[in-house]
Amino acid sequence: MSLFITFEGGEGSGKSSALRLLDEKLRAEGFQTVLTREPGGTPIAEQIRNVILDRANTAMDARTEALLYAASRRQHLVEKVWPAIKEGKLVLCDRYLDSSLAYQGGARGLGIDEVLNVNLFATEGTYPDLTLLFDIEPELGLERIAKNAQREVNRLDLEKIEFHRGVRATFLSLAKRYPERFVVLDASKSLEEVVEDAYRAIKDRLAK
Repeated sequence: MSLFITFEGGEGSGKSSALRLLDEKLRAEGFQTVLTREPGGTPIAEQIRNVILDRANTAMDARTEALLYAASRRQHLVEKVWPAIKEGKLVLCDRYLDSSLAYQGGARGLGIDEVLNVNLFATEGTYPDLTLLFDIEPELGLERIAKNAQREVNRLDLEKIEFHRGVRATFLSLAKRYPERFVVLDASKSLEEVVEDAYRAIKDRLAK
């Protein structure tokens, strides 16, 4: 059974760590999974990622940023996500469409529907089957990042706290807008607890 599962949340929410552990857990049960990320996931999309997240690109316009994310997303779908879904695999994706709506549509002030329309064109209307939102207070997330010497610090990590609060608020509004596919997880819990909560949500969706 194919399923397109996206992992969303603010900086330092722990979604990427949880994603890797869930991938191992599902594979151990015999599921065929594809672990991927946005922006990136394929060579061309990764090149676009490098431009977007380069800390030197402080002059990047907000609309340019939104369009680059959409371009990377399109290439990623064409090369990786759609083929995997066609093969009946579980696609576990670190960020997708909702990140653009939260970061550029909400926090950057471009408008959620405006950014959505650009992305609907890029994705041909492809929505996830399940979106796991790792919800956390921005202050706690950024504190985690500061303590993690192994984590890459990108251009978005350097935004002011108001920006990150806007991201969180928009994610939560999206969860209310799309309740049929969103599951909100308390990411302030321990990683083990969050993984278990996410695992139950995935198994519940697989059972439907």
